[in-house]
Amino acid sequence: MASGPQLGSTAPDFTLPGGALSGDAFERADYRLSSARGRSVVLAFYPGDNTAVCTKQLCSYSSGMEAFEGLDADVWGVSPQGVDSHESFARSFGLRMPLLADEGRETARAYGVSAPGIGVRRAVFLIGPDGVLRWKHVALLGATFQSLATLTDRLSGIKDA
Repeated sequence: MASGPQLGSTAPDFTLPGGALSGDAFERADYRLSSARGRSVVLAFYPGDNTAVCTKQLCSYSSGMEAFEGLDADVWGVSPQGVDSHESFARSFGLRMPLLADEGRETARAYGVSAPGIGVRRAVFLIGPDGVLRWKHVALLGATFQSLATLTDRLSGIKDA
Protein backbone atom coordinates (compact mmCIF):
# COMPACT_ATOMS: atom_id res chain seq x y z
CA MET A 1 0.00 0.00 0.00
CA ALA A 2 1.36 3.42 -0.96
CA SER A 3 1.67 6.02 1.77
CA GLY A 4 -0.49 8.59 0.01
CA PRO A 5 -0.16 12.36 0.25
CA GLN A 6 1.79 13.95 3.09
CA LEU A 7 0.39 16.60 5.41
CA GLY A 8 1.09 20.07 4.06
CA SER A 9 1.20 18.88 0.44
CA THR A 10 -1.38 19.55 -2.25
CA ALA A 11 -4.01 16.81 -2.18
CA PRO A 12 -4.09 14.68 -5.35
CA ASP A 13 -6.72 16.01 -7.74
CA PHE A 14 -9.31 13.66 -9.18
CA THR A 15 -12.60 13.58 -11.02
CA LEU A 16 -15.10 10.87 -10.08
CA PRO A 17 -18.73 10.21 -10.99
CA GLY A 18 -21.17 10.43 -8.13
CA GLY A 19 -24.42 11.80 -6.93
CA ALA A 20 -26.26 13.37 -4.04
CA LEU A 21 -29.82 13.47 -2.81
CA SER A 22 -31.58 16.76 -3.44
CA GLY A 23 -35.11 16.44 -2.12
CA ASP A 24 -36.54 13.39 -3.86
CA ALA A 25 -34.03 13.49 -6.71
CA PHE A 26 -30.61 11.86 -6.81
CA GLU A 27 -28.55 14.30 -8.84
CA ARG A 28 -25.66 12.67 -10.69
CA ALA A 29 -22.56 14.65 -11.58
CA ASP A 30 -18.80 14.45 -11.93
CA TYR A 31 -16.96 15.69 -8.84
CA ARG A 32 -13.52 17.27 -9.28
CA LEU A 33 -11.55 18.05 -6.13
CA SER A 34 -9.90 21.16 -7.56
CA SER A 35 -13.37 22.58 -8.32
CA ALA A 36 -14.04 22.69 -4.57
CA ARG A 37 -11.25 25.22 -3.90
CA GLY A 38 -12.39 27.95 -1.55
CA ARG A 39 -14.07 25.43 0.77
CA SER A 40 -12.62 22.66 2.90
CA VAL A 41 -13.38 19.10 1.84
CA VAL A 42 -13.82 16.12 4.15
CA LEU A 43 -12.90 13.18 1.94
CA ALA A 44 -14.24 10.03 3.59
CA PHE A 45 -13.16 6.75 2.00
CA TYR A 46 -15.27 3.78 3.07
CA PRO A 47 -15.21 0.10 2.03
CA GLY A 48 -18.83 -0.43 1.00
CA ASP A 49 -22.40 0.74 0.66
CA ASN A 50 -25.00 -0.84 2.96
CA THR A 51 -22.48 -2.39 5.36
CA ALA A 52 -22.87 -1.96 9.11
CA VAL A 53 -19.93 0.30 9.99
CA CYS A 54 -20.04 2.30 6.74
CA THR A 55 -23.75 2.96 7.24
CA LYS A 56 -23.17 4.11 10.82
CA GLN A 57 -20.27 6.34 9.74
CA LEU A 58 -22.05 8.04 6.84
CA CYS A 59 -25.31 8.45 8.78
CA SER A 60 -23.29 10.16 11.53
CA TYR A 61 -21.66 12.55 9.07
CA SER A 62 -24.98 13.16 7.29
CA SER A 63 -26.66 14.09 10.57
CA GLY A 64 -23.94 16.69 11.13
CA MET A 65 -24.11 18.40 7.74
CA GLU A 66 -25.11 21.73 9.30
CA ALA A 67 -21.96 21.67 11.45
CA PHE A 68 -19.81 20.97 8.39
CA GLU A 69 -21.57 23.68 6.39
CA GLY A 70 -21.01 26.14 9.26
CA LEU A 71 -17.28 25.44 8.88
CA ASP A 72 -17.38 26.03 5.10
CA ALA A 73 -16.74 22.34 4.46
CA ASP A 74 -18.16 19.82 2.01
CA VAL A 75 -18.25 16.11 2.83
CA TRP A 76 -17.67 13.61 0.03
CA GLY A 77 -17.96 9.86 0.57
CA VAL A 78 -15.81 7.68 -1.72
CA SER A 79 -16.03 3.91 -2.22
CA PRO A 80 -15.47 1.37 -5.01
CA GLN A 81 -19.20 0.79 -5.65
CA GLY A 82 -20.91 2.34 -8.67
CA VAL A 83 -23.25 5.32 -8.74
CA ASP A 84 -26.36 3.09 -8.91
CA SER A 85 -25.32 1.43 -5.65
CA HIS A 86 -24.65 4.86 -4.12
CA GLU A 87 -28.11 6.07 -5.11
CA SER A 88 -29.76 3.08 -3.43
CA PHE A 89 -27.59 3.58 -0.32
CA ALA A 90 -28.30 7.32 -0.13
CA ARG A 91 -32.05 6.80 -0.56
CA SER A 92 -32.19 3.98 2.01
CA PHE A 93 -30.61 6.09 4.74
CA GLY A 94 -31.33 9.68 3.65
CA LEU A 95 -27.62 10.45 3.27
CA ARG A 96 -27.11 14.13 2.54
CA MET A 97 -23.61 14.19 1.08
CA PRO A 98 -22.31 13.29 -2.38
CA LEU A 99 -21.21 9.67 -2.76
CA LEU A 100 -18.47 9.17 -5.34
CA ALA A 101 -17.71 6.00 -7.30
CA ASP A 102 -14.02 5.03 -7.42
CA GLU A 103 -14.70 1.74 -9.21
CA GLY A 104 -11.14 1.34 -10.50
CA ARG A 105 -9.70 2.48 -7.13
CA GLU A 106 -7.34 4.94 -8.86
CA THR A 107 -8.22 7.68 -6.37
CA ALA A 108 -7.89 5.27 -3.44
CA ARG A 109 -4.41 4.35 -4.72
CA ALA A 110 -3.45 8.04 -5.06
CA TYR A 111 -4.44 8.56 -1.42
CA GLY A 112 -2.71 5.36 -0.24
CA VAL A 113 -5.91 3.63 0.93
CA SER A 114 -6.41 0.89 -1.67
CA ALA A 115 -6.22 -2.47 0.10
CA PRO A 116 -6.30 -6.06 -1.14
CA GLY A 117 -9.32 -8.04 -0.02
CA ILE A 118 -11.43 -5.16 1.32
CA GLY A 119 -10.84 -2.83 -1.63
CA VAL A 120 -10.48 0.42 0.30
CA ARG A 121 -9.35 1.21 3.83
CA ARG A 122 -11.61 3.41 5.91
CA ALA A 123 -9.90 6.81 5.90
CA VAL A 124 -10.63 10.51 6.27
CA PHE A 125 -8.65 13.34 4.68
CA LEU A 126 -9.30 16.98 5.57
CA ILE A 127 -8.34 19.22 2.68
CA GLY A 128 -8.15 22.96 3.24
CA PRO A 129 -9.78 25.56 0.99
CA ASP A 130 -6.37 25.99 -0.69
CA GLY A 131 -6.28 22.29 -1.71
CA VAL A 132 -3.62 21.41 0.88
CA LEU A 133 -3.95 18.26 2.98
CA ARG A 134 -4.32 19.42 6.60
CA TRP A 135 -5.16 16.21 8.48
CA LYS A 136 -5.66 12.52 7.77
CA HIS A 137 -6.57 9.31 9.51
CA VAL A 138 -6.25 5.89 7.87
CA ALA A 139 -7.76 3.03 9.87
CA LEU A 140 -5.69 -0.13 10.25
CA LEU A 141 -8.89 -2.05 10.98
CA GLY A 142 -12.14 -1.08 9.33
CA ALA A 143 -14.43 -1.37 12.36
CA THR A 144 -13.96 2.17 13.68
CA PHE A 145 -14.28 5.63 12.18
CA GLN A 146 -13.48 9.21 13.11
CA SER A 147 -16.37 10.86 14.93
CA LEU A 148 -18.29 13.91 13.81
CA ALA A 149 -16.92 15.79 16.85
CA THR A 150 -13.31 14.95 15.92
CA LEU A 151 -13.80 16.11 12.35
CA THR A 152 -15.55 19.37 13.24
CA ASP A 153 -12.86 20.11 15.84
CA ARG A 154 -10.12 19.56 13.24
CA LEU A 155 -12.03 21.66 10.69
CA SER A 156 -12.38 24.49 13.21
CA GLY A 157 -8.59 24.62 13.34
CA ILE A 158 -8.40 24.86 9.55
CA LYS A 159 -11.00 27.61 9.38
CA ASP A 160 -9.33 29.61 12.16
CA ALA A 161 -5.83 29.23 10.66
